[in-house]
Amino acid sequence: MLSLGIESTAHTFGIGIANDKGKILANVKATFRSPRGGIKPQEAADFHLKNAIDVIEKALAEAGVDVKDIDIFSFARGPGLGPCLKIGATVARTLSLIHNKPLAAVNHCVAHIEIGRLLTKAKDPIIVYVSGGNTQIIALEEKRYRVFGETLDIGLGNMLDSFGRALGLAFPAGPILDKMYFQGKNYIDLPYTVKGTDLAFAGLQTAAEKLIGKVPTADLVYSLLHNAFAMLTEVTERALAYTERDEVLLVGGVACSKALQGMLLEMCKQRDAKLFVPKNEFCTDNGAMIAWLGMLEFIHGKTINVAKSSVKQNFRLEETEILW
Repeated sequence: MLSLGIESTAHTFGIGIANDKGKILANVKATFRSPRGGIKPQEAADFHLKNAIDVIEKALAEAGVDVKDIDIFSFARGPGLGPCLKIGATVARTLSLIHNKPLAAVNHCVAHIEIGRLLTKAKDPIIVYVSGGNTQIIALEEKRYRVFGETLDIGLGNMLDSFGRALGLAFPAGPILDKMYFQGKNYIDLPYTVKGTDLAFAGLQTAAEKLIGKVPTADLVYSLLHNAFAMLTEVTERALAYTERDEVLLVGGVACSKALQGMLLEMCKQRDAKLFVPKNEFCTDNGAMIAWLGMLEFIHGKTINVAKSSVKQNFRLEETEILW
C-alpha cells in the first residue's frame, strides 16, 4: 500500500510517498523564502499553490509510481498557518475525490514524532520537539502523546529567527546562528527562565537584542544559544528522571542544531540514556512524515470524510489517539 503525504503548515510545501512497511519512496519539497525575513502567511500560501503540481510530479517520479497507485492521500491538518494549511488540504481533498481514495488529516507534530521513531528505531523515548512554532517535552502515555513541558511564550525556532533578523541575517537564521555558536569565546550573562518543566524565551531574546552592537556578536550568539539550549536540556533531564525512561528523541527543525545535539548528548551520557536524532531531511518539515502518519492511521482504520476535513490551526497533539 502507498500513502502520499502533503506538508504545508508553514514555509514548506512537501510531498512524501511511503509504503506500509515504512519505506520512504519519495520526499520532495519546495521552500518559501522571503527576502525581508520571516513568513507572511498569504505569500507562503501563494507559493505553495504555484509549486504544488511540480512538487507532486517530482515526488511521483522519484518513487517510480503513478498517482493511480496511491491508496491514501494524507495532509497536515494543523497546527500551522491558516492560509498555508488550506492549500495542502485543498490539494489532498481534490486528489482524494478525483481518484476515489481515502483521506487522512493528520497532526503535524505527531508526524514529526512518528517519522523520528520509524527512522531511529527509538522505542519509548522522551521526545524533545523543537521547531519554529513549537517547543515541547513529550512522552507517550495511555495511547496519547502527553506534554510534560513546553514554551510559555514563543517557540525556540521563532526566537532564533527573530533574533537573527535583528542581527540582519537571512531567513532561516537558525543554521547561521548555530555555526556562529562555535565561534563564541566568552559567555555573556543573559536571562535563564525555567518554571518546572516549562520554559520562556521572550525575555532571553529581548535582553540579547539590547546588547547587539555593544558586545562581540559571536559571544552574544553563543550566550543566547547556550542559555536556550541549556534550559531545554534541563527540562528534558527532569522529564527523563520523572518518567524513568532511558531514551531521548530529538525532532523538529531546530533538531538540526549541532550545538543542541551536543548538549543533549552530554546530558544523556551522564544519565546512561540514548539520544536519537533523524537525518536533517526528516527533522525539517517534510511530506514523508505526513505520508507515514497517514499510512499508520489508514492501517488502523482512521480516515476522514472530505466534508469534515477542515484545517485546525491550533491542533494539539494530545487530540490524536495513538492506536499503533
